[in-house]
Amino acid sequence: MPITTFERFEKKFIITREQHERLLPAVLNYMDADAYCIGGSSYNLVNLYFDDDDDSIIRESVRKPKFKEKLRIRSYDVPQNGNSTVFIEIKRKFNGVVTKRRAGFPYKDILHYLQTGEHPQTDSYIYNQVLDEIDAYLALHPCYPKVFISYDRHAYFMKDSSDTRLTFDENVLTRRNDLDLLLGNYGEPLLPPDKLIMEIKFTGAAPLWFSRLASGEGLFKTPFSKYGKEFERYYKQNHPSVIDYM
Repeated sequence: MPITTFERFEKKFIITREQHERLLPAVLNYMDADAYCIGGSSYNLVNLYFDDDDDSIIRESVRKPKFKEKLRIRSYDVPQNGNSTVFIEIKRKFNGVVTKRRAGFPYKDILHYLQTGEHPQTDSYIYNQVLDEIDAYLALHPCYPKVFISYDRHAYFMKDSSDTRLTFDENVLTRRNDLDLLLGNYGEPLLPPDKLIMEIKFTGAAPLWFSRLASGEGLFKTPFSKYGKEFERYYKQNHPSVIDYM
């Protein structure tokens, strides 16, 4: 069964493709490619992020409170049909520590759950617990799929530990229409074509070699949320005369 609970620190950096090419050989001295990166290739992540009519969840998130949480549906590549397994996830962040809880079911079963509140059938105690947490979240934050976000990812794990993970995300696409994962992977680019998102995820402390590598490239961590960036752009496009979108 895939890992269903994550708890870690996450630090993001916006880098250029040239920086990625310089960084990668050094990264590979310490890390191996994720199992999803078959033959060194990237894999595609497609997501539906939840919000309400007033975008209350993302508005609160971009204010950078000590505690925040969000709900999404995630699939590794576009689902082939309603029987394809996808994950429904609740992600929380408190004082910089990120916790993610998720359960995997056929896509059609998750859609049925969201429409009716009926839990998909499962013998997994953890999955049932996650669904109970999502029930509580939806009772407090009535919301629905609001934004599609996809990207291509290269992921790496430390050779001697799975506690540290490094990812490079590119080709980030977003849309606010056709909010069904079965409709495919397309949308408006979120970043310039020469930019990538590098993110290190770790428990405890980031490896010293990584800190030296980032320092050598003159990189500084950047608070960055794909959904937050999408909302900022969307709001400015639709309210060009308004400065404060929060």
